[in-house]
Amino acid sequence: MGKKGGKKHVKRLAAPRLWPIHKKEARWTVRARPGPHPKDECLPAVLVLRDILGVARTREEAELILSEGQFRVDGKVRRDASFPVGLMDVVELPLMKKVYRVLPFPDKGLGLHSIGDAEKGFKLCRIVNKVTVEGGNVQINLHDGRNILVRPGVSKAGAESVYATSDVLKISIPDSKILDSVKLEDGAVTMVVHGRNAGRYGRIVSIGREAGPIREMVTIEEEGGSRIQTSIDSVFVLGKEESLVSLSGVRGGG
Repeated sequence: MGKKGGKKHVKRLAAPRLWPIHKKEARWTVRARPGPHPKDECLPAVLVLRDILGVARTREEAELILSEGQFRVDGKVRRDASFPVGLMDVVELPLMKKVYRVLPFPDKGLGLHSIGDAEKGFKLCRIVNKVTVEGGNVQINLHDGRNILVRPGVSKAGAESVYATSDVLKISIPDSKILDSVKLEDGAVTMVVHGRNAGRYGRIVSIGREAGPIREMVTIEEEGGSRIQTSIDSVFVLGKEESLVSLSGVRGGG
């Protein structure tokens, strides 16, 4: 009788490009299980502990750390070795008193950026869709799999006008309460999260439709004055006047 269920490993050569691992150091690596983030845009918990943070030398050591409840994602204890950790997630190691935020690094893929206690109580989530449900409520679907219900009367303009697709919400963790919102508009600080420019950030200069199949293009000006252009689906708004999350050491140039 054949084996049932999905595989727990994947060949390193076939691993997502965003994973900061050596492709030829070994043949196999751990596979991220289905979860709140797409499989090619997340990091398995074991890979975070062993390959990125280096607090474990083997998978067995990483699983021991997980079993003892010393690994938290967005304020919740995670014990699954293959749990997917993705963009903007807050990773905490209570015993070591270390807190990190998952961000893209230029030319390095996804990585962990050290943050302070002031930042560990919130995260930024991009709105990917909105659905009107029973009672006239609006269900907001976020990039990390969360769904937040916004009731009528959230403002005089209504939920449809307040929160738009591609805008970003600042939410508390782990209770997912909306603390603030940032619109995708000219002048906002934004980061590229997909493609060859992933990890670079700056201020939005313009948003407009270009010729071709791409829906809309965003032009971003970096601190040095250089400009980059990417699809609207590849940008993640970070703040109005300045970034709501710390970015020191993330950007690699420009």
